[in-house]
Amino acid sequence: MSLSLSLILVCVWIVVANVIAFFPSKRQHWPSAYVLITLGIPLLIYFIYENGPWLGILVLLAGMSILRWPVFYLAKWLRRLFRRGTS
Repeated sequence: MSLSLSLILVCVWIVVANVIAFFPSKRQHWPSAYVLITLGIPLLIYFIYENGPWLGILVLLAGMSILRWPVFYLAKWLRRLFRRGTS
């Protein structure tokens, strides 16, 4: 059984994201999150291409659990945007 390249890259991304999270700098977290998101989106697309959408959903959920604050602020922004649009 061989591992796909996309799975290896996703595992490396997860390890790097967790190592970055260990550093106690508040100032560095958002720029690091932007880099992780920028690298993570094409990696997720590549993973879905190689392994299918069901495993891709699991990888997406894993990435969202690591980058929970950007996801939280995105949801807050979307909620505010749709609430303003329906008024």
